[in-house]
Formats: sequence, C-alpha cells, structure tokens
Amino acid sequence: MTVPVKPYPAYKDSGVPWLGEVPAHWTQLPGRACYREKKVPNRGMQETTVLSLSYGQIVIKPVEKLHGLVPASFETYQLIDPDDIVVRPTDLQNDWNSLRFGLARHRGIITSAYMCLNTQEPVTHEYGHLLLHAYDLKKVFYGLGSGLRQNLDWRDFRYLPCLVPPPDEQRAIVCYLDHADRRIRRYIRAKQKLIALLNEQKQAIIHQAVTRGLNPDVQLKPSGVEWLGDVPEGWEVFQLRRVTVARCDGPFGSGLKSTHYTESGIRVIRLQNIGHAEFKDGDRAFISPEHYASLGDHDVLAGDLLIAGLGDERIPPGRACVAPEGIGSAMVKADCFRFRPNSSWVSSSFLAFHLTATAVPAAAVLSTGATRQRVNLQSTASRPVAFPSLTEQILIVEALRKVLEPLQVAQARLEREIALLREYRARLVADVVTGKLDVREVARGLPEELEEAEPPDEDQALLEGEEAEACEVGAVIEEADV
Repeated sequence: MTVPVKPYPAYKDSGVPWLGEVPAHWTQLPGRACYREKKVPNRGMQETTVLSLSYGQIVIKPVEKLHGLVPASFETYQLIDPDDIVVRPTDLQNDWNSLRFGLARHRGIITSAYMCLNTQEPVTHEYGHLLLHAYDLKKVFYGLGSGLRQNLDWRDFRYLPCLVPPPDEQRAIVCYLDHADRRIRRYIRAKQKLIALLNEQKQAIIHQAVTRGLNPDVQLKPSGVEWLGDVPEGWEVFQLRRVTVARCDGPFGSGLKSTHYTESGIRVIRLQNIGHAEFKDGDRAFISPEHYASLGDHDVLAGDLLIAGLGDERIPPGRACVAPEGIGSAMVKADCFRFRPNSSWVSSSFLAFHLTATAVPAAAVLSTGATRQRVNLQSTASRPVAFPSLTEQILIVEALRKVLEPLQVAQARLEREIALLREYRARLVADVVTGKLDVREVARGLPEELEEAEPPDEDQALLEGEEAEACEVGAVIEEADV
C-alpha cells in the first residue's frame, strides 16, 4: 500500500532518545496532564456485560465463554464506559507479543487486574489511545513496570512523555490511520480466506488418504466406531493407548505459567505450536532447566506425537503433529499431550495425519465445553485410530507429502504476506503518531466511510484470546487472595 505522505517541514529535539525529533509545533506533556486513572468497582452489580481485551480491541465476551475460574459475583470487576482506555498491565518481562491497550466502544465490566484510563484535554480519546498504542508497538513499556511480575501501574504513566498535536491534527491522524487500518485489515482477511480454502483442500486430501488409503477401489468394512465409519479391509482399529508406549500431559495450575518463561532453556510446546499435522515452530517459549526439573516427566523427544487438548469450532481439539528433529530439550504445557508411538507398529506421521483428519467428529464425542472444546489425556488415550500395515502407512505419508508440498508453499507465502502487512501497519502507526510523517493534507482528501466493526485478525485473535483468558483467570485468583 503506497501512501503519499512526507515528513513535517520543521522538527525539534524531544529530549527523549526513543522519540527522537518531533514536529516543531507539537507540545510535549507528562502523562498526568493527558490521562487520569479511573477505578469504579461494579458494586451492586450495576453491569453484567463482560468485556475482554482481544488483540488490541475491547470486545463483549459471549455468555458461553464465561467458564472456568470466574467469581460468583462480578462485583469485584470494574465498570468500563465507551471511550475508556483499557490497559493490560501484567507480565511485562515474558509477554512481548500482546497488544496491551484497547479503546472501549461499549459499557460493561472487565477484570480489576486491568487498568482503566481516561484522556484529559487537550487530548482526544481516539488520539490518546493511538498514542499509547504507538508506544506499545515501539515496546516503550517493556522497560517500565515494577514488582516481582513487572506490572505497570499509574506511576509508570504519570511522567510518560506524551506528544500532543493541535486538536485538528489529532483528528487528522485518527482519520488517516483508521482509513489505512481498515484497508490493511481487508487485505489480511482476504489472504486469511485463501489460507482457509487451502486448509480445506489439504484436509480433504489428508482425510481421503488416512481413512481410505491410496487404492480408490479398496473394499471397506465397519470400524465398530460410529464416528469413524467404515475403514479399508485389512486395516486395524485400536485405542491410541494400545499403539503407544508412553504418554503424558503438561503441568496444570501454578506449576507452569508465562511468568516462568525465560529467553532460553527447555523448550515449552504450547497449543499454538500444534497445527493441522504440522509443527508450528515460530512462537517459542522456554523455562529454566531448574524449574523444569521440579515439574516431573513432561519431556518431548523428536518423533513424539503432540496432540492439542483444547480448541474451538475452527481449530478442534485432538489435532496432532510430530515433534521435529532438532527440537532439543522440550516439554509440553497444560492442554497439550505427548504420546510416544510404538515405532515397530505405527508411524508417528501417519498417526498425526489420521488424528488431525478425524479430529472434528472425535471432538464431538470426546470433548466438553461449547465454544472452547476440551479433551483430557484419558479420553485422548482411549480414542480409536485406524491404520494399515507399517509399510502402507509409510507409503501414504510419502504420497501425502508430495501432494501437500505445493499447497504448503502457497500457504507459507500468504502467511508471510500477512506478517509483512502487520509489520507495515505497526510501523505506520508508530511513524504517524510520533510525527515522523505528516498526514494532514492526505487526511483532508480521504472519503468518508460508514462506521463498520473491524474484527480482530482471526489467527491473532485466537492466540491473544487465549492469553487474555489466562490473564483474566489469574486475575480472579489474585482477587480471591486479597
């Protein structure tokens, strides 16, 4: 996306290294002159609409998602009004990916572990949110924070250097970035739809191969499992526990949290690493060897079968992949399972394909929950799998890899294009809000657009939603301890 913008005609030194030079006519004020903290508890249950921070947007949390450790009464939550800025202030030292600021569009309540800010004149609420969002993208807040968990509080905002353009220029910046963001999101959604179509094609190919084999004329027989249906003659059907020699799940509760993560050490395999028969290596987390030694047997070796125990209507539980060569010292986290196949009987890769292809019907029988489906280690171990001889399994896997390779290349290209669009969007926001680009003239010529809700990017919202839910559950525990 080419944008005809240019720098401002005159600049001055901000005196802040990470801001550098700023437009000469802009004002620079401390955070206390631009924001104030708001704390209004939901006493008397004034509101019951629960809000959530998901990939930088404040969304209404569906009633069916209010599961797990939530308080019996939401009186401990805080009231949020439209135009309030919600801040997730926790876990600075470990979580460098989440977007921590959201602008509320609805009245509702949110966990009191979050902060709530109002803007003050001369800052508009839209620009005030964009300013904090730009600083967040520049990772300004990761050098702040206090306490054992490195959390933000109001002290970190009181003297924060804030750039304040004239009011009409604030409106121009908001207008321009809203216009650009809408178009970038549309490009991203278009590419995500193409990825979804590729995934559907891949899943159809995989399902045919691992439930019918390579011979289209093969005779079928009942599997004895209603949701598995008929399988080729000569194939065997056993519970997963019968064709594996060891299994485990990750530690639950306080044993392993994001606050335990380190920059290196023992690799932690999480839900986002388990794709559709593909190991997703990009999102890495580690814990120290010392902490790992305190957790028991959750280790992972190359060739192990990794199975997701949590999913939803788009990404079902029960999908699987194989731990790759060179993974090093690794372990599974909660809601992830490690099975070690009997290599003289079954191929790990075939099982990963088979479990992924049959994950949806299996989840309908084995899982609990509505929007967040969950299966446990025991039900996964008892899950029926159908398979031919080891020789035929290897032939099926080799055939699948040849057919899937061009589809995977196309998907990787689309994912890279989405990543570049996100990088461009982040850089554009930071450059415009900190005065590196002058958008006043361009904003005047932009067409007016009808108001439309822009949903979060689907894949990012999933990951962010998991992190936000974990944070909110943790907040409830903290509130109960007070």
